[in-house]
Amino acid sequence: MGRYDFRPLRVHQTASQLFASERIKHVPSWHEVVGTIPPAQTLVRTQPLQHHERPRRSNVRKPSKLFQPQRVVYEEDSLRKEFFGDHPWELARPRVVLENDGRDAERKDWSLLSQPDRPVDGESVIQRQLFLLNGNPEKGQKPDPKMTPARAYDQARKEFYEVRLQQDIERRVAKEEAMATGAYFGKSTLQIGMELEDKIFEEWKAWASAEVIQQEQRRAAMYTGVDNEAAALPGGDQEVEAALGEVDATIPAQGQEARGGAAFVP
Repeated sequence: MGRYDFRPLRVHQTASQLFASERIKHVPSWHEVVGTIPPAQTLVRTQPLQHHERPRRSNVRKPSKLFQPQRVVYEEDSLRKEFFGDHPWELARPRVVLENDGRDAERKDWSLLSQPDRPVDGESVIQRQLFLLNGNPEKGQKPDPKMTPARAYDQARKEFYEVRLQQDIERRVAKEEAMATGAYFGKSTLQIGMELEDKIFEEWKAWASAEVIQQEQRRAAMYTGVDNEAAALPGGDQEVEAALGEVDATIPAQGQEARGGAAFVP
């Protein structure tokens, strides 16, 4: 079969041949209609034109980046990367996303780090640092010309540490006041961690002691002879020394004379 398929055009002829050869017992119901009124157009679907991809030449220039989207970069990005790189645990604090829509500088005065209707977090440090660097032109607040990013970061970080220290003291005082009135608090996460660490250490200590004893026993079993005998007898035992002295007194210095037996003739 070639490129085109003409079998649909010969449907009536094929049905007539099959009926004449008795391969089918009854002609189809559309046989007479198609023979009397043939279709006005071909039943063959035209195949779409195949497009072959041409191999690109190596010397063809690549399309420019004219239609590619530009990278969106904000000044806060580098400040966030630096702060959260130095304080990764600030990201673990619970936070409500809806409390910051990215336009805080328009409604808040970042000349102070603490805001009355917003908790202090890492984003507060970023906005405070931006204020120290750029000021607030809308309110006529100009930045210090000698201010550098490093100095602004240090100043905002220092204020942030003072706020965190104050919050920690307030929590401790509140806990002491509650305990003074009869409140009971469970173990803190630090205490639980220390207990688990002590438990693991005691288990390791028992295992290490047993391993040391087994190694000493194996090392002692590798040697035999005088060393083991000397190790088995304590050096300060007076009874053992006295017994050895009695045995040494009965042994002659030049040996013992032979008694009985055959005479030896040189």
